[in-house]
Amino acid sequence: MYANNWLGIILSYVLVFVIIGVSTVLQKKGILKDEGARKFIHIGVSNWWILAMLFFDNVWFAIVPPITFIILNYASYKMNLIKSMERSGNGNLGTVYFPISLLILVIVSFGLLKQPEIGAIGILILGYGDGFAAVIGQKYGKHKLKFNKSLEGSLAMFVASLVVSLIILFIYQGNSAFYLAPLIAILATVIELYTPKGLDNLTVPLSNSLVYYLLLLGI
Repeated sequence: MYANNWLGIILSYVLVFVIIGVSTVLQKKGILKDEGARKFIHIGVSNWWILAMLFFDNVWFAIVPPITFIILNYASYKMNLIKSMERSGNGNLGTVYFPISLLILVIVSFGLLKQPEIGAIGILILGYGDGFAAVIGQKYGKHKLKFNKSLEGSLAMFVASLVVSLIILFIYQGNSAFYLAPLIAILATVIELYTPKGLDNLTVPLSNSLVYYLLLLGI
């Protein structure tokens, strides 16, 4: 009865540890710098939500991986266990906030609303949007805005958020995607820009999933 859910838990751990392992190897070989390694994990782990939608139909199983990674990420933050995941010298709790967002959105979208796509839009925008914003901003960011973030990074955030929103909304809402997705992408970009580093791992996914839900009520 729960075979798929148990398989989902196993694959969740495999996915995350493979992503961390690959990131660590790429960092040690000098292919990825510190921030690139962090964002490789950031983007890769956000795809956990797709796996969750495929395997979990019981919220009690679905909450297990996020809870596990809240504990693991906090231990890594305190003891620098997973070096490819932590910022050297100026670490923050962003790596802990990420699985907290996962947990909240799993409870709401898998448990309360029974609409996992609501959580998907928040988490995948966080993964791809914030991930590419950081990488592009660090490499090409010349025009500084808030919190040392850049115009170039914000443009990357908008484009990635727009693509994610269009794909998810088109699958679930059809042609409504073409006017809803830009609204969500703009919101995601503004929230990411005005949120201090680390806290955007909470504000971006939770606010965008909430807005998506409210937009659904108005369709």
